[in-house]
Amino acid sequence: MVLARILTLKPLLVAAFASLFTGSVAFASVDAPAVATPDSLVASSPWDAAFNAFAADDAAHPRPPGGVLFVGSSSIRLWNDLEDQFKDLPVVIKRGFGGSQLSDCVKYLNRLVVRYQPRTVLVYAGDNDLAAGTTPQEVLRRFTAFVEGVHRDLPDTDIAYISIKPSPSRLSLLPRIRETNALIRQYADAEGKVDFIDVYTPMLDASGKPRAELFRTDALHLNADGYAVWKRVIAQYVH
Repeated sequence: MVLARILTLKPLLVAAFASLFTGSVAFASVDAPAVATPDSLVASSPWDAAFNAFAADDAAHPRPPGGVLFVGSSSIRLWNDLEDQFKDLPVVIKRGFGGSQLSDCVKYLNRLVVRYQPRTVLVYAGDNDLAAGTTPQEVLRRFTAFVEGVHRDLPDTDIAYISIKPSPSRLSLLPRIRETNALIRQYADAEGKVDFIDVYTPMLDASGKPRAELFRTDALHLNADGYAVWKRVIAQYVH
């Protein structure tokens, strides 16, 4: 009987031994324990270079908590003299990563906001979300998640949403931009420690069209005159 048992198991043993060399799955019925993936194996993101640069800057220029933090997409990243524009403030930190969406600000909240423990965080994002087909209602949901995430770790931090700008290159999006801005303004008015900063209205001409002279040649990103408008409006919300 023992010999028969061995003969019965022999094919299974041979198959198992062969799998060590072929890479086939020989013990599919065994539940393997979950193992954390090493950082070196985690899929890279489009903003690895940006976050590496942030980390290097943090190491070279440590900032105390309680500063004013600007985060968001390329409209923040390309504001080259932002720190000089707000030089009267003790600590100003710029953390914009171009092409990002509001959902990315939520995803990287710890690295983008929480680590700095700011007293005020201003966010410009949502523009690229709409361009990617996201609905105004979903942009509001993403901003709500951003606010809740910040206040979960930093309950005393003020948050200000810089409204989505009216870019000449995105004229077809203007109805959705207006709807998104209205939804977030309504949310901010009802929420504690959240402000809505309207840069949309002063960037329109008398006929209600985007002021082309405030934009670079790509008709999407701001030039120095456009940032001057932003500075004038935003300065009322940071002290």
